[in-house]
Amino acid sequence: MEFIKSFFGTVGDLTWGWSLIPFLVIIGIFFTIVTGFVQFRFFGRMFRVLSGKNQSGDPNAISAREALLVSVGGRVGGGNIAGVAVAITLGGPGAVFWMWAVALVGMATSLVECSLAQLYKRRTPDGQFRGGPARSIIHGLGPQFKWLAVLYAVCLIAAFALGFNAFQGNTVAGAAQDSMGIDRLYTGIGLTIITGFIVYGGIRRIAKVSDVIVPVMAVGYIAMALIVIIINIGEIPAVLYSIVANAFGWEEAVGGGMGAAIAQGLRRGLFSNEAGLGSAPNVAATADVRHPISQGITQSFSVFIDTIIICSCTAFVILLGDVYVPGAEGIDGIVLTQQSMVNHLGEWVKYFLTAAILLFAFSSIIYNYYLGENALSVMTDHPASLHILRIVVMGLVFLGAVAPEATSVFFFSDPMMGILAVVNLLALMMLFPIAMRLLTDFRQQLKAGVERPVLHVKDYSDLDIDVTAWNHNENK
Repeated sequence: MEFIKSFFGTVGDLTWGWSLIPFLVIIGIFFTIVTGFVQFRFFGRMFRVLSGKNQSGDPNAISAREALLVSVGGRVGGGNIAGVAVAITLGGPGAVFWMWAVALVGMATSLVECSLAQLYKRRTPDGQFRGGPARSIIHGLGPQFKWLAVLYAVCLIAAFALGFNAFQGNTVAGAAQDSMGIDRLYTGIGLTIITGFIVYGGIRRIAKVSDVIVPVMAVGYIAMALIVIIINIGEIPAVLYSIVANAFGWEEAVGGGMGAAIAQGLRRGLFSNEAGLGSAPNVAATADVRHPISQGITQSFSVFIDTIIICSCTAFVILLGDVYVPGAEGIDGIVLTQQSMVNHLGEWVKYFLTAAILLFAFSSIIYNYYLGENALSVMTDHPASLHILRIVVMGLVFLGAVAPEATSVFFFSDPMMGILAVVNLLALMMLFPIAMRLLTDFRQQLKAGVERPVLHVKDYSDLDIDVTAWNHNENK
């Protein structure tokens, strides 16, 4: 066992330790510049998805908005509440600035990876769509790279469907026990039953559930943070100054100064918004839209919501309060966020925060499950394999809830995520010319006066795309 832990520890060091984060940042900057700052140029269009008008027309299909909410539900989680607190504790207020910075360049990365997932998606017998980096590799780079797609799929299942779902079950049960005294066993049973009901309903039910709980959890959390900001409105300029000053080393808040701020901000920001990690494209591919770039823009908006809005809410709650003391030790993570919220609004808020954690974690569970289901379909389409995955996921959610020490078994989750991120980024670089071709087509249609651009499959006959996934466009 020690050898295995050492092996995965080395893998983690070789990915997250020193190479992956700079790689993600550099690629995000490259995509931003070469695409002509696409995330800023199309920023106004991002809000159109909220109206639901970008769907192709099939009422039974997954809409662009539903795909957005599933991905937001997956991105938004412990990283937005506990992760931001850890970043500020270890990196100072300046870490918030670098979280914002990595999110802004990550928006371009997300647009590229999700647009490619849309282009290479496949229609399933039940009329839904499947896609993501694995299928982009197989159909975009060629069948000779299927081994790379399988490696990606294995890592996705291991990290998200298995490891992270056990951790989420642990998070939900721990929050319920600490704040409301509910025994872990009862939480585990209830959470497992609800998880089973949803995952056995497939992506349609996952999308419908996310369409309800994600707006509730996001709007509720943002509203609470806005109350805190309004109460302390006079302190906002000073907080903004401390964020910028610490980010550039003008003001020392923690040991390590500017270097600590950059390291913590980039790391926590990337963990939170997942841009470039190759997870969100699996969900982006399920949407029935007119043009791949449309869903790319939507998923870019998802990164904005996750980091620029929700992570910022946590940061302001902490920095506007008296609980956080720069350089002090002893309080970090969820405790710092919780105590800061209580400091502003009173003891009752800890129950609200517990409810938010429950919703955040649950939305992540159903998101992580779908990632595993989609990855499994790349390797086998045998019905029994899907049932096994569902049962295993339900079992791990229960195990994580009732036996928190068991989650230590999943030490391989972060290293596996590092591998799949490297695979995804390599594929993105090789397929980037195709993404630029899509973007050029989208822009040309807009320039010609087409309000809602459409993908015309005849213009992409040289590519291995599923014509049946786009043939409804030819009638528009």
